[in-house]
Amino acid sequence: MGMYTIKMPDIGEGIAEVELVAWRVKPGETVKEDQILADVMTDKATVEIPSPVAGTVAALGGEPGQLMAVGAELIRLEVEGEGNVKAGAAMPASAQAAAATAAAPAPLAPPSRPPEPESESPVRERVAEPPRATAAPLRAPGEKPIASPAVRRRAWELGIELQFVHGSGPAGRITHEDLDVYLASRGQPMGVALTRGRERHGEEAIPVIGLRRKIAQKMQEAKRRIPHFSYVEEIDVTEVEALRTQINARHAAARGKLTLLPLIARAVILALEEFPQMNARFDDDAGVVTRYRPVHLGIATQTDNGLVVPVLRHAEAQDLWGFARELTRLAEAARSGKAAREELTGSTITITSLGALGGLVTTPVINHPEVAIIGVNRIVERPMFRGSSVVARQLMNLSSSFDHRVVDGMDAARFIQAVRALLEQPAMLFVE
Repeated sequence: MGMYTIKMPDIGEGIAEVELVAWRVKPGETVKEDQILADVMTDKATVEIPSPVAGTVAALGGEPGQLMAVGAELIRLEVEGEGNVKAGAAMPASAQAAAATAAAPAPLAPPSRPPEPESESPVRERVAEPPRATAAPLRAPGEKPIASPAVRRRAWELGIELQFVHGSGPAGRITHEDLDVYLASRGQPMGVALTRGRERHGEEAIPVIGLRRKIAQKMQEAKRRIPHFSYVEEIDVTEVEALRTQINARHAAARGKLTLLPLIARAVILALEEFPQMNARFDDDAGVVTRYRPVHLGIATQTDNGLVVPVLRHAEAQDLWGFARELTRLAEAARSGKAAREELTGSTITITSLGALGGLVTTPVINHPEVAIIGVNRIVERPMFRGSSVVARQLMNLSSSFDHRVVDGMDAARFIQAVRALLEQPAMLFVE
């Protein structure tokens, strides 16, 4: 038997360091050739590392969340034959720790605690009423409570209405002890069992690793480097929604059902012809703004691991159904972690939408190094004046953010107004 070490491969594109996201194997496990050993992340793309040989896992070379250089020892396998590691060669410290952990006997479990008695409810529990003397009934309307001046003064200082305090003294006189009981009962009528919330204890530390770490770094970089300003405009989407309904009624069976997003994207693409400064990337280190004629449209997409931005390249060349099909393909690839690196980079402007959860207003973060992002909020039906009549209309806000270093507020407003005009007169979407 020999030892075979597998090193972190060169994934290309000048990448010198990757993040170990997850192990697919554990020490002592038998692996086959081409079996996936680990997931690593470069920028935003997750890459699977397969095993070139069959063997048994002897040691792991790192922990999830650890940054590993290309060429660093990833894993050691015990294999048939000589392997590729000289006898007695030392493992990295992290691998030694992993091997020691795997070989160590499991610690004895602490003695189990006796079961706690169940409360009447899994969330709330009954609390015994404080002990007190036999209380008089609550007073009838107009009946004045009996209490000494000292008790009355204390009740006034505590903000207690004596009309609601039971007196345990002679003839129902209210005493200081009655005030104490009333305070302990939080002002509830006497004789009624009280409830209180059960205290919760414990905490959970969640490592920020993998895609979540990349998102955090990118958001921090964007907010640190880009002076954002946001512009919100209300758009009447009644007509474009009616158009979409008619298109789906006629063509959905053969071409697929359209959402509103392809129509919004078309409006943005057409408006960019008049405002090319929005379809740009700003290299602030070099002090250069690059404007692009093609529209490589980023579509912010929520996945189980966080937000990613797949890129629909040459969106200006897509028809509505081509856009919808490509958008569906990219979203599925992103959510399954199968999107290629080139499908997650290179966008020139981004659209972000939370769909039905989109709220009334958002302040989206620009996808650095772009200079603009268009935020789509949810559609709501509200009354509007049209002429002298009040009618129900479908309204939606666009909440967009811009890089104030290179985009002036007036230009941003004019750009969004151009998008608004196209969506409110949807026939213009198809006029070149």
